[in-house]
Amino acid sequence: MHRGRQSPVPILSDDERQVLNGLATRAKVMLLSADHPEWTLTEIGAHVGLCDDTVGTWRKRFAAERLEGLRDAPKSGAPRTIQDEAALRVVRLTLDTLPEGETHWSTRGMAQVSGMTQRAVHRIWRAFGLRPHLVSSFTLSKDPLLIEQVRDIVGLYLAPPDRAMVLCIDEKPQIQALERGSATFPMLPGQPEATGPTYVRHGTTTLIAALNASVGTVIGQCYPQHRAEEFRTFLDVVHAQVPQGLEVHVILDNYITHKTKIIQNWLLAHSNVHVHFTPTSGSWLNLVASWFALLSRKRLRRGNFTSKDDLEQAIEAFISQTNNVPKPFVWTRSADDILANIKRFCERHLPPDNSQRSSESDH
Repeated sequence: MHRGRQSPVPILSDDERQVLNGLATRAKVMLLSADHPEWTLTEIGAHVGLCDDTVGTWRKRFAAERLEGLRDAPKSGAPRTIQDEAALRVVRLTLDTLPEGETHWSTRGMAQVSGMTQRAVHRIWRAFGLRPHLVSSFTLSKDPLLIEQVRDIVGLYLAPPDRAMVLCIDEKPQIQALERGSATFPMLPGQPEATGPTYVRHGTTTLIAALNASVGTVIGQCYPQHRAEEFRTFLDVVHAQVPQGLEVHVILDNYITHKTKIIQNWLLAHSNVHVHFTPTSGSWLNLVASWFALLSRKRLRRGNFTSKDDLEQAIEAFISQTNNVPKPFVWTRSADDILANIKRFCERHLPPDNSQRSSESDH
């Protein structure tokens, strides 16, 4: 059977193969960046086996020089002293093993096992984006209504209904009134602010807050406890400030206080209030958490409070400061983007059967 002219089968040297693989990887980085503009550098790097710094470098070079930027720049200095096989061994040891009696590798420990210097180990880890000393936390929601609730809440942020107000409500419980027992030394050039380890406790308070995300204003009240009774009282405070004729869409988490009979009866008596619950382990969907983070970082974490009243006055002052110069809390990610990220996380980290069950977001 005639097959046409046969071209010679290429025989590649190791150097040629390395150059071609490098060009193919860089080309894939550019294609993924163009086809998936919503992906982060880390997500692109995970698909091509590069760290996010390297992905960013090649994107910058392509933006500046286009196709020419994907070629290797002339290199100076001493030739490479670490062969690919040795570097790959360090990567495999880092990913697949643990040092005896320890939870993670250090450069010193890996250097002893691999026969390399600590500096060489550090360079390999940096090139492959390996950081054994770091650990991040995550919470993967198993809520069967995850997809519907994500689309519902994100839809309220991105396209709120006409003649309606969207409020994000939550509690920040057990805020401690701590009085620093040691002197605080102010910041100086080359020296951060310093404080001692001792403090006096003056009790705790619970803040319940409602954020109007589209405007950036906050309604907040402090209570000694966070039971259903206090939450109902707070809902009365909020409802009294809603302009007449507006529907109110309230975003809440699944805390049991929000589902008690007292609150259900209150909702039945206020037909213009509609509750949207975040999925289990999905409190990150509630934008008031972002305002709580600002409160903690700017006022509470390094605050010095001589009493519970002092603490509550500081919280009230921060609320007033927020409302005097309100800044909208803008949600930018679409529901499709969020669900796609969850799916990629499941595919990367979970066994195939679990990933399939956890990422049914394509329907």
